[in-house]
Amino acid sequence: MKLYNIKHLALAFGAALTIASCSDDDNGDMQMEPEMTDFSGTYTQVDHMGRPGINTVLSYDVEGQASVKDAQNVTVPSEMGAMFQAGFEARLEQYHDVYANLLGADPADVNYENNILGLDAATLTGYLAADVLEVAPNLPTTYFNPGTDNDGDGRVLVPDGDEVALTGRLITDDVIDVSLILLFGGEEGDRFSGQDTDGDGTADLPRLTSDGVSLTATVSTDFPFLGTPEN
Repeated sequence: MKLYNIKHLALAFGAALTIASCSDDDNGDMQMEPEMTDFSGTYTQVDHMGRPGINTVLSYDVEGQASVKDAQNVTVPSEMGAMFQAGFEARLEQYHDVYANLLGADPADVNYENNILGLDAATLTGYLAADVLEVAPNLPTTYFNPGTDNDGDGRVLVPDGDEVALTGRLITDDVIDVSLILLFGGEEGDRFSGQDTDGDGTADLPRLTSDGVSLTATVSTDFPFLGTPEN
């Protein structure tokens, strides 16, 4: 019986110390030391994310040679145009040659066509070679907005003078589809969109202007722009 009482007395004493310690914390008597993060060491830049997918699509690595993709990822933006524009343009033309062969056409007859922004191949790949996200303080923020049908011809995806593009990026912008449209869509944005040219119900042209993936999540207009979770 005596041992039993001693055990309970020890437990009660320990509980009292715990309560007293909590009380001291609540009164602000105990100072917590801030946890410091150690940023020492050597770090390596491995990727740019200004324009997702561009490096993947337009860089071409050759086995046994230094990786162009890796080089583009670690190059400062001010040097990207001079280093990668020509290679990007050549790669873009190679894609058109491949599609020409698949269509049974002469590759010389299937070339890049100035896009919906009126940009030729050299100018477009010059923009895309610099993997940065520009900001235009006096224009709407968007990866691409086709504007309106200013000339009344019933077509919006044609340069009418009121397009806005590459001035930033909204949460809802489909940057992959926009990039594909700029690369393969031609003057009206739908040059290679899986058209059925002979009306037999089967696509005769490749679908190159969309990855087929749309925005499925809901987004908020307030930071951090997270919408209601979906079931």
